Amino acid sequence: MVPAFVSTLLPILAFVAEEGGEGGHEAAVQVGNGGALAQWAWLIVVVPLVVPFLIVFFGKKLPFKGWELAVGTMGFIGAYGTALLLANASSPIATEFTLEVGRIGSFAIEWGWVVDGLSIMMYFLVGVVGFFVFVYAKGYMEGDIRFTWFFAAFTLFAGGMLVLVSAPNLIQLIVGWEMVGLASYLLIGHYWEDYANVDAGNKAFMTNKVADAALFIGAIIMALSVGSFSFADMLAVVTAQDASSPLATFGFWAGLMLFIGAMGKSAQFPFHVWLPDAMAGPTPVSALMHAATMVTAGVYLLGRVFPFYLDPAGLFGGQVRVIIMVIGGITLLFMGLLAFVQDDIKKVLAYSTVSQLGYMVAAMGAGAYTAGLFHLFTHAFFKSLLFLGAGSVIHAVHSNNMSDMGGLRKRMPYTYATFVIGTLALIGLFPFAGFWSKDEIIASLYEVGIEGSGTGWFVFALAVAGSFVTAFYMGRAVFLTFFGEYKGHAQPHESSRVMTYPLIGLAAFAALAGLLNMPGIATPFTSWLAARRFPMGDVHAQSINWGLVGLVTAMLALGVFLAYRIFFPDRVTQAERDRFEIPVLYPLLRHKYYIDDLYMDGIVRPTMGPLAGAVLWVDMWIVDGIVNGAGVVARGLAKLVRWFDNRGVDGIFNGAAAATGGSGSVLRLFFTGKVQQYAALSFAGVVLLAVLFIIF
Repeated sequence: MVPAFVSTLLPILAFVAEEGGEGGHEAAVQVGNGGALAQWAWLIVVVPLVVPFLIVFFGKKLPFKGWELAVGTMGFIGAYGTALLLANASSPIATEFTLEVGRIGSFAIEWGWVVDGLSIMMYFLVGVVGFFVFVYAKGYMEGDIRFTWFFAAFTLFAGGMLVLVSAPNLIQLIVGWEMVGLASYLLIGHYWEDYANVDAGNKAFMTNKVADAALFIGAIIMALSVGSFSFADMLAVVTAQDASSPLATFGFWAGLMLFIGAMGKSAQFPFHVWLPDAMAGPTPVSALMHAATMVTAGVYLLGRVFPFYLDPAGLFGGQVRVIIMVIGGITLLFMGLLAFVQDDIKKVLAYSTVSQLGYMVAAMGAGAYTAGLFHLFTHAFFKSLLFLGAGSVIHAVHSNNMSDMGGLRKRMPYTYATFVIGTLALIGLFPFAGFWSKDEIIASLYEVGIEGSGTGWFVFALAVAGSFVTAFYMGRAVFLTFFGEYKGHAQPHESSRVMTYPLIGLAAFAALAGLLNMPGIATPFTSWLAARRFPMGDVHAQSINWGLVGLVTAMLALGVFLAYRIFFPDRVTQAERDRFEIPVLYPLLRHKYYIDDLYMDGIVRPTMGPLAGAVLWVDMWIVDGIVNGAGVVARGLAKLVRWFDNRGVDGIFNGAAAATGGSGSVLRLFFTGKVQQYAALSFAGVVLLAVLFIIF
């Protein structure tokens, strides 16, 4: 039963539930409204926005310093997301609720929440992965000077992502987009005493702002073309194939601008530079950022407007897809190569995330909606597992560098076993989760290639090569961290249970989550994800291509074998252990293709130098001139007022006081209290009056 206050609100909520349709290789999905479970889904968004304030105001007074509020919030979101996932599996849900909160001219500004296959998947991921990470974070952050503040900002981070994924329109999506950016800035710079961490936060924030400008432009073009910021209104135009709509004229530019915005958040080339530096934040932040928040936002945006980009007739954003596919292909291979030369274990995983996001983006460009988002789903589990495993190692050896590690498999058995499971899932070895999701992307790119797309073949080749690259750098990380002799200075030990239990839970998902979407078998994930209000055409593998499986598996085996041959034999020093060098390539990788140098020396310094000089001149001669001039005038007025006060006002009052005092002194002579004197004076007065009367 819906409570009375909700019943009062429902008439002003625009409740929408329409049936899905058929497109591409996907059959029509009959959808429902989800009932009370969907109506109350606003709690998923509101609770993590309220709790950070409770943590700030009351957290330090609680037994666990606010952690209990944060982890309870994530537990609630995980439980609600799981309930929605099960309900969607039983009876597909596609509905949204909106409430108009204002207007700008003819444009309605609405707030609401979407409950469909895509948003439900994200509610589930943010809640479940977030719960594991928040539990782990208690052990990792124990003793931190800003423990309570960390969990307030961390909860806000998750809340911003939920605002984003629940958005029924571009305005709300942008609000969530910026909330995630703000929270990430606070968390990346959590250890702000080290200025390098402040720089990392600034770099992440500013790089994303450049891409965000394109997102705003795309949203404005989209709104002006459709007459609304609503995703439903935009996709209705696309579904109707309305060639007369202004969206058909400006669709390419709107789609390109939205994609550039997505490139920033999902760290696609050339906006990838911020993500490795973001490892400056605490490891739990890295785990959640790379798994279920922040960097997945760009891929989510592409999924939310997917019919606009699929666009088989090419009326709207279809022409942008080839750009999306190529950018994803370049990112997945060339950014993965950068992990070859990293000593910081977190940066190895960071470049891995950039590469895996490239796979997801390439899939979206190829029209493989299910494959791209299924890889987002599985990647959330094994990448959060790998980051938390890396954090467990860092916590034990007090260093991020693999040159200070080695031989940890016996000292940290749980961390080692779960890290290996995450690695096998990441490289895509059968039957771990990554095999089912990443290989489906490769199969989708193959399908695009055999349909006659030269670009499809090119990106397919990059994806296959990327499998080798992934296996090589992850093999290197495992061998340098867990095998050979320990080369650090601390006394490593297994982490506490509050940190190892989340590793075990995530390892189970990393091993088994791929079974939800096996090609050729009636598995539920595709139908879950297809529960949308508009037709979701899709390039989707109908069976396993064993030839491709053999090719990719051979690339994986080659990558792991080479990593084993080069890095498994123990070395006395890091220099000997990393003696392996490929001429030309490795120096190029160590300089990160000189892209960071290009940005800094070619854009930032030349721009900021003159700009900083101009700002300094304005500050010194304009702003300071106004302030200093105002100070001189105020000082002159103060002197004038002081003179007038001292000589004028004080003179009048002091003179009056002196006259009163003098009069009092004279009168005091006559008022002595002696009756005889008063009688004599009275007699003298009478005599004086009589004389005056006689004379005058």
